[in-house]
Amino acid sequence: MKDFFKSFFVTLLALMVVGGLALFGFFGLVAVLGSTSKPTVPGKAVLVFNLGTNLTDGERDPEPGELLSEALDGGANASQALPDVIEALDRAASDSRITALFLTGNLQSAGPAQLRELREAIQRFKAKKPVLAYNMIWTKRDYYLVAGATTVFINPFGMLDASGLVSEPMFFAGAFKKYGIDVQVTRVGKYKSYAEPFMLEKMSDAAREQTQKLLDDIWGEWKETVAKDRSKTPVDFQAIADEKGVLEVEDAKAHGLVDRIAPYDEVLDELKTLAGKQAKDKDFPQITLATYASIPGEAKTGKTRIAVVVAEGDIVDGEGKPSQIGGDRVSRELRKLRMDDRVKAVVLRVNSGGGSAMASEVIQREVVITRKVKPVVVSMGYVAASGGYWISTYADRIFAEPTTITGSIGVVGLIPNVKKLANEHGITWDSVQTARLGIPTITRPRSEQELARIQSIVDHVYDQFLTKVAEGRNIKKEAVHEIAQGRVWSGQEALKLGLVDELGGLGDAVKHAAKLVKAEDDFQIVSPEHEPDVFKELLRNLGHGKPRKLVRSGPVDALAETFRLQLEHLSALNDPQGVYARMPFELNLK
Repeated sequence: MKDFFKSFFVTLLALMVVGGLALFGFFGLVAVLGSTSKPTVPGKAVLVFNLGTNLTDGERDPEPGELLSEALDGGANASQALPDVIEALDRAASDSRITALFLTGNLQSAGPAQLRELREAIQRFKAKKPVLAYNMIWTKRDYYLVAGATTVFINPFGMLDASGLVSEPMFFAGAFKKYGIDVQVTRVGKYKSYAEPFMLEKMSDAAREQTQKLLDDIWGEWKETVAKDRSKTPVDFQAIADEKGVLEVEDAKAHGLVDRIAPYDEVLDELKTLAGKQAKDKDFPQITLATYASIPGEAKTGKTRIAVVVAEGDIVDGEGKPSQIGGDRVSRELRKLRMDDRVKAVVLRVNSGGGSAMASEVIQREVVITRKVKPVVVSMGYVAASGGYWISTYADRIFAEPTTITGSIGVVGLIPNVKKLANEHGITWDSVQTARLGIPTITRPRSEQELARIQSIVDHVYDQFLTKVAEGRNIKKEAVHEIAQGRVWSGQEALKLGLVDELGGLGDAVKHAAKLVKAEDDFQIVSPEHEPDVFKELLRNLGHGKPRKLVRSGPVDALAETFRLQLEHLSALNDPQGVYARMPFELNLK
């Protein structure tokens, strides 16, 4: 026995040594692979912006696994923060080393409001330097960005999509019924249709009505903007959408939607000329926008600090994942900024369809008390609806883009149970309890008395929601109820209804915050401070400098992504009371 323990501990020690060496070797490999010299901007360089990226409203703090996956696949799933992209474009427009901007690739994710802000930055660049855009396939989102470029190219074998907008929500009620999953719903608001995919097999009349109005507003802005870029009218584009839809290259050229039909090599020759090279040269000076954005610009010199806090994703109770808005985490960030005397105003950037009512209230409370100390201005991104509107309503001023999805003042309770499914597979539950009303569970349906109690909670939360909007927006409570009912509105309609104060982007919100503290010409933008994570920085450096891959997804990938997003939203339903201020539907624009 003595020899056994001796052998055991020797083996254990050896494994610890080997494991330590392996870990040391891994960090060494990461350091070697990631240790690249600081990037520099060559003279007469073309700024290359590959649109094949996930566009987010703020700088995400991804999990280590995400960073490692991104590094190993060459950045195919990389994301870029919209403010960083816009700042880089504005800086490059005045940088004498940059001669032109080249746009290519297809955006993986971006909402209409985000596209508008990005498009305006591209137009500001174009006012100073040429912008060339090339693609095999121009989607509606990408074309909206580039229609006003100096030259729009399309490959001879390509196509251009001008088919109008479609929202195609997915319904699970049939599958749930087939597999024995039951969903009980309590809600307030005629248009609060968030739970419909789990209880119906098609849209309700109310859901169809509000979706149609929202799409008409977004499509109208698309037509107006693109028509102006191409010297046409919105009526012209409506006719193209109705009669052609997807255009082949000759049709796209004949209708004046593109400037040149050319293969990629000819486009490269054009870029070489702009960079001071000849067609026979093998290469030309260039730098990717992601790399350029990583190069620090001029040092921040403004005396007045304006803090920007980004609230992006589903609102959840607790800390939340990097892709979510954790009520505890965001409220803590606001609290730190409130107590930081160096920060004179706060801009809350909201891009969320809502989620947990309790977490929304936790964040809103911090907005209310922060506003007593310093101004709080809200900038709405792609969507600021339901819980996203809840956390916005008490701001000193609310900015939204015309195509921002907002409102959805309503509440829903979603209560699934898997009793039938489990029973069919031999799984059963039993219980002992000391009161008539039980705790939240997915193991059985709720009784009528329990549902009535949950409905009373939902009604109470809705009444609180109405009261808060009435107070925050200085609108009579009865008037709020008329425009609430869970209905979503576009930013331009929300302005008419008094739900937002002004149309504009994040930059406009920051300027207004600076104006409120009388620092229009002397401010700098700061972000909440976070503890540095050396391990994550090493993983980021692992993929630094690699060219970003362009990955096009097909219809099967799109369907799989829809499933993934729905599961992600379901996993975010963690409100302790099971009550949610959630946008009534996933728009899923195509």
